[in-house]
Amino acid sequence: MPGPYDIFVLVKQVPDQGSKAGINPDGTIDRAKAKRMLNPFDRYALQAALHTKKQYGGHVTAISMGPPAAVEVLLEALEHGVDRGVLLSDRRLAASDTLATAYALHKVVHWVGRFDLIFCGLQTTDGDTAQVGPQIAERLNLPQVTYCEDFAIEDNKAKARRIIEGGLQYVRSEMPLLVTVANSYHPLEYKSFRGAWKVRRLQRDPEELKKCVTTVDLDLIGADFERCGLKGSPTIVAKTDKVGEIGGSCKVIEGLAPHDMVRDLIKQSSVKEFVKS
Repeated sequence: MPGPYDIFVLVKQVPDQGSKAGINPDGTIDRAKAKRMLNPFDRYALQAALHTKKQYGGHVTAISMGPPAAVEVLLEALEHGVDRGVLLSDRRLAASDTLATAYALHKVVHWVGRFDLIFCGLQTTDGDTAQVGPQIAERLNLPQVTYCEDFAIEDNKAKARRIIEGGLQYVRSEMPLLVTVANSYHPLEYKSFRGAWKVRRLQRDPEELKKCVTTVDLDLIGADFERCGLKGSPTIVAKTDKVGEIGGSCKVIEGLAPHDMVRDLIKQSSVKEFVKS
């Protein structure tokens, strides 16, 4: 089977859903106060990229955009078996909406070079728009498969099963191709000992780390900074409200039959008063 393939996977660092994140005066998330994590949806994209490499041969490059601390998700990707990481980090990218983000990332893709496949997570937990992947495909003039939950290569063509309203769709496509991976895809496998040891060794040697993880800015990739960040973002957040705090309690009611559980619930809660009324 033809190969190996040059594979890109886009990953993002997002606020940890289990931590408290404040809101800045301009309505954006105060990311400095929140714990950080790899976007959960990107874990499936990472698995798709690594599985394709394992199955058909190739080289995987993880690409991320964010502050310098976002290098953490690239190191995590290396621990899982990614070959190289590229971080786009530039203060002028602050407050980028999906349009500006897709523009900046497509410029990174051009800068990195040739590819056969780009895998993206379906969406991010801090935005939930599911727009960036498709916008990148449009900017790169690529065919795209969205909501993909199974992927293979046959006769040098991509085969995918994707989720559609009311069922599933089976598609074939020429490559290069962009794929957004649904969270019904195979879960990300555990980090390898070899990968974890490699990252540990790289962290002790900054010069070697630079060879595996490259940090670029807008000037280096040839991006128009007027189309990035707040200047390039037509989306305006007018107001953000904090709707609740993390916490509270939960009690599980168990019974042999539904009517037993309902009876216990009525006994133990204010539902009893509601029923009487």
